[in-house]
Amino acid sequence: MDTATYVATSRLVAQQRAMDVLGDNIANSGTPGFKAERVLFSDWLARQQGTQAPRGGRTIAYTQDRATYRELEPGSLTHTGNPLDIAITGDGFFTVGAPQGPRLTRAGRFGLLPDGTIADGAGNALLDTSGKPLKVAQADTRITIAGDGTVSSENGQIGKIGIVKPADPMRMQAEGGRLARADTPTSAVAAPKIVQGAVEESNVQPIVEMTRMMTGLREFQFVSQFVQGESDRQQSTIDKILTRRT
Repeated sequence: MDTATYVATSRLVAQQRAMDVLGDNIANSGTPGFKAERVLFSDWLARQQGTQAPRGGRTIAYTQDRATYRELEPGSLTHTGNPLDIAITGDGFFTVGAPQGPRLTRAGRFGLLPDGTIADGAGNALLDTSGKPLKVAQADTRITIAGDGTVSSENGQIGKIGIVKPADPMRMQAEGGRLARADTPTSAVAAPKIVQGAVEESNVQPIVEMTRMMTGLREFQFVSQFVQGESDRQQSTIDKILTRRT
């Protein structure tokens, strides 16, 4: 394989990664609180040794998959009327107690477990400002949630939802479509903004993602054709040399 083919192959690998990310975005376009992912590519420069400088210089630029990040813009709100559906309209994340430890989420579709614990669809308890699960008693039948996250019933205040933000949101590690692990310290949001009876939808725009996927597919096909054409050219050259020798 020559240098041109190596460079093209590096682009193919990066483009395949981009297609996988786009496919995941489209698959989660209906997942509440999901944030679209984006890939960041850069040039990986290699300096040729032991050869005369080709046109353009000695440096070869390969494509490098540098990072994957999330777009943190809020999604649209869908009003459901369910008192335990809650959405964050400002900064921050809910904290839930997953089996592997506290996890962050923007998916605010909650319900009650048999013991009165407020939890998400996977049974992960919604945590309060002190990191403890929020529970309601059997006598609490009318649940209200204020804009600052205070949970109350007709019998008084129950607790306050803990809304936190990580020191570096770009270093959060996704775990499925709804949860994320904060790999940096978190701090409480000073003035959370919560809407009761609503769910934040994914910020993915399916039409835009499909357009990006079609563009990416054309680029992948173009580079694939280049690699195949280069392979055919080399094989044709080898066959001609062998024919002359025989």
